[in-house]
Amino acid sequence: MSRVRSLDVPPALTRWVTGIDVATAAGSPVVDVPDHATTLLLRMDRRELIVMGPRTRAAYHVGTPGRSCLRVRMRPGRAQALLGRPLRDLADRALPLRALPGLDVDRFAADPVAALVETVADRPEPAHRLDEAARLLTVVGVATTAARLHLSERRLHTLFTDGTGLSPKRFARIDRLRTVLAADTGRWSDIAATAGYYDQSHMTAEFRHFMGVPPAAFTAGHHPTPSPCTT
Repeated sequence: MSRVRSLDVPPALTRWVTGIDVATAAGSPVVDVPDHATTLLLRMDRRELIVMGPRTRAAYHVGTPGRSCLRVRMRPGRAQALLGRPLRDLADRALPLRALPGLDVDRFAADPVAALVETVADRPEPAHRLDEAARLLTVVGVATTAARLHLSERRLHTLFTDGTGLSPKRFARIDRLRTVLAADTGRWSDIAATAGYYDQSHMTAEFRHFMGVPPAAFTAGHHPTPSPCTT
């Protein structure tokens, strides 16, 4: 596992990020679960800035002991605003950033919260339509989300692929999976119903697709063989 130290997110950043932490590898297996968010990552040893697109499959790996990464998990659409480009080609990719306008890498490493506050201070308020679309999508599905926002399904698809790097359907599938992963206890059938699956079989098939193993095996610690971390 990695040692993770979470940092407080001040009000000035809550419209931009959902979390900031520093993860230090301990040399033991780590699971990076699927995530529909884009993450800004700083390799502390190399002062290397990387943008991690949404992850559509679980990754099982072993990190180099002692290596630390600063991670900033962005809200939907915020990475697009921060990078100044659509995210449609970033799914399952890690791209080095030579620079991010307004962000000093050394200051980011020394005081990440203050550096981020300064970086976004002069940025325009991000549009909230994608926030509302993401909230609706996890409850009512693609067609109803588009109708409630007075968008065509094609326009909704573009909104998501540009703002998150994922189609609306895949975004919702990953969100349901993360609901299952966050469940502490309970019967699988109840967890499936709470997460919005048709039934337990549907949940199991989706879980295996994204995680590589069925839910019972995963919770019992029977994971795929980890590979060395290359990020």
